[in-house]
Amino acid sequence: MEEKVLKAIQDDYPEDFAWCYGCGRMNESGHHFRTGWLEDKTMTIYYPKPEHMALPGFVYGGLIGSLVDCHGTGSAALALHRKNGHEPGDSAEPPRFVTASLHVDFLKPTPHGTVLKAIGTVQEIHPKKFKVETVVFAGDTLCARGEVVAVVMPSSFTAKEQQS
Repeated sequence: MEEKVLKAIQDDYPEDFAWCYGCGRMNESGHHFRTGWLEDKTMTIYYPKPEHMALPGFVYGGLIGSLVDCHGTGSAALALHRKNGHEPGDSAEPPRFVTASLHVDFLKPTPHGTVLKAIGTVQEIHPKKFKVETVVFAGDTLCARGEVVAVVMPSSFTAKEQQS
């Protein structure tokens, strides 16, 4: 049975904020990472494509970095959205986050041809800043561990603000 995230925070981002190469649903060429709740943790499931190969049999590390990055910002958005009394799929627009720092440790080569699962633990470190610790599994194998510090996206990131 294929595992998937049913209610992802990225599904609720408005169209003008849904273009990220990693998690933007509007980016036809992107990965379309989707992050949702797994009890008190966060989860992103991804099936690497053939072009995500580093060398035969293994996933390119840049994809793992991108997964940790987008999982971290999506997890921060989930946490603040919940703190504000909302859940994915309700009518409230979720907050958007950007990455302030990204750190990834590659623990084992990531085998290609198996599902990747990122599991995150979110810690609020400031009202507009969250730290997300993420572990990435390929099947049952722990392949990577990462940390993202995510900050609420400044208004200057919107196209409307850039035109002012």
